[in-house]
Amino acid sequence: MNAESPFPHTGASADTRIANGLSVDVEDWFQVGAFEDVIARDDWDGLALRVEDNVSRILDLFDEAGAKATFFTLGWVAKRHPAMIRRIADAGHEIASHGYDHARVFTFTPKEFAEDIRLARNILEDCSGQKISGYRAPSFSIDQRSLWAFEELALQGYSYSSSVAPIAHDHYGWPQAPRFAFHPLQGAELLEIPVTTAILGGRRVAAGGGGFFRVLPYAFSRWAIRQVNRRDERPAIFYFHPWEIDPGQPRVGNAPIRSKLRHYTNLDKMAGKLRDLVHEFRWGRMDDLAAQEAWNAVEFGETEQLRVAASGGVR
Repeated sequence: MNAESPFPHTGASADTRIANGLSVDVEDWFQVGAFEDVIARDDWDGLALRVEDNVSRILDLFDEAGAKATFFTLGWVAKRHPAMIRRIADAGHEIASHGYDHARVFTFTPKEFAEDIRLARNILEDCSGQKISGYRAPSFSIDQRSLWAFEELALQGYSYSSSVAPIAHDHYGWPQAPRFAFHPLQGAELLEIPVTTAILGGRRVAAGGGGFFRVLPYAFSRWAIRQVNRRDERPAIFYFHPWEIDPGQPRVGNAPIRSKLRHYTNLDKMAGKLRDLVHEFRWGRMDDLAAQEAWNAVEFGETEQLRVAASGGVR
């Protein structure tokens, strides 16, 4: 960790030199956390599958901008759309794991989690022809309740995870986690790359994409990414879902109002905002970014986790 980084940053031009991490969480419209209490998994196969058409539009958008990305994909989706997975891989993008069927990590036992990521990885590797080295937990569900998941990821040979949202949020979050890449296990090479947050008024605010990107003005995301690139001299990590560019998707009428607002707001504006984003900033795959960030990552093993959690501080 003390060797000189092969990716030096210089302050004035850092934002023009840094390639940010672009990622897509590949799941269909009915597999989201907002609807997990109203749409049963047993009903999924009877619902309209829209993910392949949406991914096709995303691939065209990325190709137009010359951007490469990582597609964190559910094993359930890959099993039903193997040709889509191969198309993503053949276009030069990374395929990574999003688990099998979007169950949150803290709902598993360690044994169940081990089987979930093993199953998803086998399907993804068979479909893509790529070695799967990256993982993102559904709903960023690695937090204080599920830190044991890092051990299983390391045991199964994953090189990086992007599973932590270092904020306080009613849906997810581990606010004591570092904002930027860290090694969660002492003596292991596994890297955790949290989704991006910015600092506003001395507090962390979510700025990594998804619903925040859809709902807030585009100027906010531009400001946040520039802050991370210029002030912190680090790459931003951005994510979104294929269903977010699909205003014609079915409506779930029996979902809570709050869930419907989060899910459906500004779907018709998302594709245009994404086009602006991928053209304005430099973007790359998460595996390439992980190789870079390993030089800058902090050690944040069990002792440090406990110390920061006990103090109530943020790092």
